[in-house]
Amino acid sequence: MSPALVVFLCGVSAALLAFGISASRRVDVDPVDPAKAEQAVRRSLWHHPKVDRFLHERMDRKTAGGFLLTASVVVLFVVSIFVGIVLDMIDNHSGIAAADRSVAKWGSENGSTTTAHVMKWITQLGSTPVIVAALLLVACFDYFRRHSREVFAFVAAVGIGELLLSNLLKVVVHRERPAVLHLVAAHGYSFPSGHTVAAASAWLAVALVLGRDRSRRTRALLAGGAALIAVSVAASRALLGVHWLTDVVAGLAIGWGWFMIVAIIFGGRAQRLGDPVSDHPQGVAVPADVR
Repeated sequence: MSPALVVFLCGVSAALLAFGISASRRVDVDPVDPAKAEQAVRRSLWHHPKVDRFLHERMDRKTAGGFLLTASVVVLFVVSIFVGIVLDMIDNHSGIAAADRSVAKWGSENGSTTTAHVMKWITQLGSTPVIVAALLLVACFDYFRRHSREVFAFVAAVGIGELLLSNLLKVVVHRERPAVLHLVAAHGYSFPSGHTVAAASAWLAVALVLGRDRSRRTRALLAGGAALIAVSVAASRALLGVHWLTDVVAGLAIGWGWFMIVAIIFGGRAQRLGDPVSDHPQGVAVPADVR
């Protein structure tokens, strides 16, 4: 099996999973829009008015320390714990870190000229020029369609934030790249994979913006496309020999986590900074005692 085929299979598997979650009517979660999760939490509290009242200020977007802070801290905590676990695996050469060297070596040794060229094209989807162009184009498209300037703030927060975050972590962790043949040029430290962080966060942002006012199926296809690109870029970085497996796994978590924090702050597809998302779907009555 060639490394390019492995990249393809990883990307398609992620795309099918994201599409399935987004398209399913049994799972009230949207991997692109955090507003769906917020609505689900609110609906679950309808039958528990005491809990609802206790959590009201912590879930209220209009109060200091409300939903924005609470949800963002939760996401940050979960991602930090995950990255900490990955770093511990690296220190102890355990878990997925045990496969670091073998994955990098196998990819660099089994990549033919054609395979390397294919993976080079794939990995460019996480490069800074491509990410900047994609975010700027989708923001301009959305602005001319809806005339809302906040979309520029949203894509800027995603793009600039992920770039600063990944480069800061590179300096802090100070990890060297795999000592194998690199099939593409690479500079700087290894952890986390900057291409992977960028692809994970930016292409989800593209999917979120393009999915505004679209059908459920279209939003699911966009979610699947974002997952396809992010995981394909991650796999290509590892198999091109320029990153360890743990670098790209952490990169996916960091990129998706950063996107989620920014999306929460901007109200998901509502794209209104700090404004509350709808507490319940249209047409569903809220019990009077929890209004």
